[in-house]
Amino acid sequence: MSHGSHGLELEENKALTLPSAGGVLGWVARSLAHINRAILGVSMLALLAAGAILTTSVFLRYFLHLPTDWQDEAAVFLLVGATFLCGAYVQQQRGHVGIESLAGLLPPWANRLRQMFCDAASCLFCSFFAWKSWLLFSEAWLEGQTTSSAWAPPLWIPYGMMAAGMTLLVLQLLLQTCVHFVPTKEQA
Repeated sequence: MSHGSHGLELEENKALTLPSAGGVLGWVARSLAHINRAILGVSMLALLAAGAILTTSVFLRYFLHLPTDWQDEAAVFLLVGATFLCGAYVQQQRGHVGIESLAGLLPPWANRLRQMFCDAASCLFCSFFAWKSWLLFSEAWLEGQTTSSAWAPPLWIPYGMMAAGMTLLVLQLLLQTCVHFVPTKEQA
């Protein structure tokens, strides 16, 4: 597939991703885009913090021979949050790994059906994942579960970030699924 046709396909995907400025779907799309963008900024800071924590830990352990018992879990918590909370932003950009070769082989109407099916199936799967994540969060919160380390931070923190991130991803996928059923200007 040439670079030009790939760029055209990305533009077509963005048109499906972002409904027109009017209506409820447009308002939801803009609101979700603002939330996703804010989370992206916070997640960038979380990645920087995780890198700084791990670098400091290596320096303290190997050069100064000072033990650290909290750095690995703190970095993992930050990475879990950044990973799950940015899922909706990546989906908004249609940046997840996809099978592009199929899109190039199918006629436009079949590709739209394929994309609609993928969005709906992904939404269903992620809805189940989000529900289970909220159950894990609730269980960890109510039972006061902690990690097994000496630091013992509460497990509701990563479970909460996972559940919130999956919920945002479900909202993004639901929006993208609904957009398939909204007539475009060309169809009207």
